[in-house]
Amino acid sequence: MKMRLNQVSVCAAMALLAGCSSQPQVEPASLVLRNGIIVTVEASQPKVQALAVRGDRIVALGTNDEIQPYVGPETNVIDLAGQTAVPGFIESHGHFMGLGQSRMVLDLMDVKSFDEIVQLVAEAVKTAKPGQWIQGRGWHQEKWTSVPSPNVEGFPVHDALSKVSPDNPVILEHASGHAVYANAKAMELAGVTARTPNPPGGEILKDRAGRPIGVFRETASGLVEKALDVWQAAKTPEERAADARRQIELATEEAFSKGVTSFQDSGSSLDTVALFKQVASEGQMGIRLWVMVRDTNERLRERLAKEKVVGMADNHLTVAAIKVTADGALGSRGAWLLEPYADSPGSTGLNTTPMASIEETAKIAAETGTQLCIHAIGDRANREVLNVYEATFKANPDKKDLRWRIEHAQHLNAADIPRFGQLGVIAAMQGIHCTSDAPYVTARLGAARAEEGAYVWQKLMKSGAIIANGTDTPVERVDPIASYYASVTRKAADGTVFHGDQKMSREEALKSYTWNAAYAAKEETLKGSLAVGKLADIAVLSKDILTVPDDEVPTTKVTRTIVGGKVVYGQ
Repeated sequence: MKMRLNQVSVCAAMALLAGCSSQPQVEPASLVLRNGIIVTVEASQPKVQALAVRGDRIVALGTNDEIQPYVGPETNVIDLAGQTAVPGFIESHGHFMGLGQSRMVLDLMDVKSFDEIVQLVAEAVKTAKPGQWIQGRGWHQEKWTSVPSPNVEGFPVHDALSKVSPDNPVILEHASGHAVYANAKAMELAGVTARTPNPPGGEILKDRAGRPIGVFRETASGLVEKALDVWQAAKTPEERAADARRQIELATEEAFSKGVTSFQDSGSSLDTVALFKQVASEGQMGIRLWVMVRDTNERLRERLAKEKVVGMADNHLTVAAIKVTADGALGSRGAWLLEPYADSPGSTGLNTTPMASIEETAKIAAETGTQLCIHAIGDRANREVLNVYEATFKANPDKKDLRWRIEHAQHLNAADIPRFGQLGVIAAMQGIHCTSDAPYVTARLGAARAEEGAYVWQKLMKSGAIIANGTDTPVERVDPIASYYASVTRKAADGTVFHGDQKMSREEALKSYTWNAAYAAKEETLKGSLAVGKLADIAVLSKDILTVPDDEVPTTKVTRTIVGGKVVYGQ
């Protein structure tokens, strides 16, 4: 016994002299975050002080002392100095290439009047080449400080815009993405006249004399966009490829600056998917991109099965979903409603894709084991889509864990709210839309319908539905903090609260932007929370958004963004 005690004492002395810890030795980590408030979104260990990463995976979480053994000579140790780290935000519904393009055209999101738009276009004309199209994005007539005159339904007549740009065609996309504004030159190139009829699912707004005012709603936008496409097609293949890659770079850069580590792209063509694959194969896809394919049923049947891919390039690209649009947007009165608009009794909105076509898409999705994601904003659109889903599920009882989604699910009839939970349909919603749209929702729907079914997060969650959060960028800025704030306060810009009983708790809102969003893409075993074995995708915030007062949430900044254990934004 005496010799054994002496041996223990010698061992202890040697460890002390060597400065060793009594903890077992481990392979050093490549990255350690310490001295912070690390919110894991894991019920078993909600908050820790430090974590260790090896390669692109989390290998340990705990206190500073518990993680210290993972620090080696080559470990990148980041002292959070009390800042908050959360799982990397997942943008559950955005337009990836649209986000990149929005940084290459006129930014109209903050304009306060039509006159301001005219001035911006006039400045762009000064440097534009002859015949060059002037493009912009982000205007919204409901957010202007004054109603333009003359106007139709609050939309301005094109004359002032055409005057400052007589020779350069102009196309300006509505913030919602569901309407465009064009000048006379653009309409001339598109062949649009007073005699041009409305296409199915779209509308050319005209004045009392029958003259197009320049606003093209829903599918009618395609009339002008085809003319733009002709101009784009005149570029060399090299120029078009450079433009597309620049869009990817700019979208990635913008997302990383906002703490977004994964981006669920709401609708790209099979041709764009081919580009994504090329970029990913080159190791140049920095963000984790999950793509919904948006193409014709014919092309989907022909190419979808061979284009599907999961976890390509170290989990940087997945193509495993289909996107369809059932209706338009509320702001442009394109959302498809069961009853007429309160402020436009002659209209119930627009069904933008025939339901027979959507039923065929659902068959393709079921046959190929692909998630189906259908844009539905109005209560009629949501009901019709739920009917298609229910019929498809009944016809395919062997298909399990489909996780089909409704994108937006903004305005619901009371009878349809429980169906989300009953059918297991995911509601991919955008918190920021609630407060951004609040000023005109009641005008469009009336008070009763607005209270019954507008952005009813608590009602949906009580039905058992999973809600995934996002921004619909570039409809809104790709800013999770702004959407998180809207989700927990429902406070509009004027300070009014839009049906506050439907607010999310702080924890619910964070989960909607992390684990829920990962679940909505069948990726919850890889990401969405900070746990051993999961990808080391992390956003570091200047403030603890779970505890600071409401009015401090919008001032929170992203100080670092980490993807796969590598810092991609911040120091």
